[in-house]
Amino acid sequence: MMDKKLTVLDRVTLPTPRFFRKVRTIGAALAAVGGILVTAPVALPAVVVAIGGYLVLAGSVAAAVSSVAVDPDVAPVRADGRTAAEVRDIVERGDAASL
Repeated sequence: MMDKKLTVLDRVTLPTPRFFRKVRTIGAALAAVGGILVTAPVALPAVVVAIGGYLVLAGSVAAAVSSVAVDPDVAPVRADGRTAAEVRDIVERGDAASL
């Protein structure tokens, strides 16, 4: 169990659980479909354009929230083997090229 609160940078750099990767993919697809409906070059009914706007909103929120989900029972180590604290130190030093 995690006893330390993670920063947003930690959450973004740590691996995302499988379920939330699927939610992120579905959310991105919904946002893309909504974007197509909103920006369609043909005249669509106002209801369809409104639904497209809601799809963009819901899809982007789902993708953003699921991107920062982490598994609380797994040690906070990134896929490349670095811990979240090591990554935070590198970013604070300004040596992001070593990431």
